[in-house]
Amino acid sequence: MASRFQFNISATDGAARTGMITTPRGEVRTPAFMPVGTAATVKGMLPGSVAETGADILLGNTYHLMLRPTAERIAALGGLHGFMGWDRPILTDSGGFQVMSLSGLRKLTEEGVTFKSHIDGSKHHLTPERSMEIQRLLGSDIVMCFDECPALPADRERIATSMELSMRWAARSKQAFGDRPGHALFGIQQGGLEQDLRAASAEALQEIGFDGYAVGGLAVGEGQEAMFGCLDYAPGQLPHDKPRYLMGVGKPDDIVGAVARGIDMMDCVLPSRSGRTGQAWTRRGQVNIRNARHADDPRPLDEECTCPACRTYSRAYLHHVTRSKEMIAGMLLTWHNLHYYQELMAGMRAAIAAGTFAAWQAQFHALRAEGDIEPL
Repeated sequence: MASRFQFNISATDGAARTGMITTPRGEVRTPAFMPVGTAATVKGMLPGSVAETGADILLGNTYHLMLRPTAERIAALGGLHGFMGWDRPILTDSGGFQVMSLSGLRKLTEEGVTFKSHIDGSKHHLTPERSMEIQRLLGSDIVMCFDECPALPADRERIATSMELSMRWAARSKQAFGDRPGHALFGIQQGGLEQDLRAASAEALQEIGFDGYAVGGLAVGEGQEAMFGCLDYAPGQLPHDKPRYLMGVGKPDDIVGAVARGIDMMDCVLPSRSGRTGQAWTRRGQVNIRNARHADDPRPLDEECTCPACRTYSRAYLHHVTRSKEMIAGMLLTWHNLHYYQELMAGMRAAIAAGTFAAWQAQFHALRAEGDIEPL
């Protein structure tokens, strides 16, 4: 296995790319979907089961882990991989987004962010240097630089000020990251929906130099049309020979649209969060298993799916355990959703490699447009 971080593109089809990220802990096939293991666990799943769905890499959450159980405790117990029982690559976010969305009271300065924990109200100070230290203690394979992410919509001046601060923080993150063979540091492009600000951000990041680049500040309330509008140019502003990661996306059609526009990596809590609320994602779109129409239905969620929920259980059973609030309901639906997402990624990788991605996309949209199977 490689001793350092590498990225190779094996095929392109239009703007879509397929390839491989190689890390000392294993290979990541791209385009890749990363299940989110917020607090050192993908909720409702054993690590081995997550691997069985086809996931090559997980995302861990700096903000949540620094508050509980603390990065120092995880380091003392051998690092995040051993702590959570996952021996493949892990990417950790920087904590910036959660500080924005969860902390309520926060004070932003050039130095960093002071905020109160959403758990117990304790006060914390997060800077680029501290974010790098936490992620080093966690031992993640891919580290994200610390940035500030304004919620959209926001006025241009606010977006520009925030982007410029994020670029200064990116330089500090790179310096604090230092030389860590086998570990990668990704920069994060900001600039809202302003093409020139995105270009300035991409230029600043390339001057600093990173192992990969994320498109940040999207999927924060701007809607799919605006997001795709931005993705029509943003990935192309970033280096062609480095991985491009779209943070926090998304629904299956968001993911397909992002890959079509040149994105290599994505993450989202949606498959697991939906699974816990009775929502299943299938090739025919979303299914709410709580609906009464499923109560007597002996058919599986998806006849073609090979996950345990579809292989072993009927819609009627899944409806029953969901309505009864049984733990197995969230477990089975999460497994199904993660399996479907990984199947989606595998389908795209094969289609891009074969040069048939446009036809694959057309079929994907056509099946979803048909909607769920007819009730019995």
